[in-house]
Amino acid sequence: MGKRKLSNPLALAVLCLLTEKPMHPYEISSTLRERAKEESIKINYGSLYSVVDSLARHGLIEIHETVRDGRRPERTVYAITDAGRIEFVDWESELLSIPTKEFTRFEAALALMPALSPDEVVRLLETRRIRLSTEVVSLDAVMAEMAKEGMPELWTVEADYLQALRRAELAFVERLIERIKKGTLGGVDVWRHAHGGGGLPAESDWERALAHLRSAQ
Repeated sequence: MGKRKLSNPLALAVLCLLTEKPMHPYEISSTLRERAKEESIKINYGSLYSVVDSLARHGLIEIHETVRDGRRPERTVYAITDAGRIEFVDWESELLSIPTKEFTRFEAALALMPALSPDEVVRLLETRRIRLSTEVVSLDAVMAEMAKEGMPELWTVEADYLQALRRAELAFVERLIERIKKGTLGGVDVWRHAHGGGGLPAESDWERALAHLRSAQ
């Protein structure tokens, strides 16, 4: 699996739409928004033109025709090339089949949370829990409405995936809050003692600090 010429998911979305028919960038943007794909793929009209230019430079799409609608400026319509079709299938297949490490902001915050006190972390996580619960309920309502309108599940599978992630994160946050509060999270006693004035030990000294704390109790 070699390094791709483009890695922006918006480029993948452009290739996907052009497998349907030739389009100009504005139509690509409008179609993505009509299909609510901006919920899963970051769409910026300015960056879309840059992506289209990059795809054309790499021979993955090509100019199909230039059209004019009344007094509006000319619009360049693009079509996917054979190389572009191969790239789309290969790229999409890779993303569907191979799990990759994604660095999320919440994971970064968890890695650094000992710098805050346990009580402060619990307060912040309880705020997150409320927001996650609201998102889960809201997304349930949206998905129910889409089903009511007869939208096939095939076109909302990314929302189903997002809901699964939200529910899993909510369960994790609730469990973490409970473990901190009950003191069953490994190392929480040293953590609490550190923020009570004892100082936070280096990770390599954690076991020694824990043993010292227990001997003093």
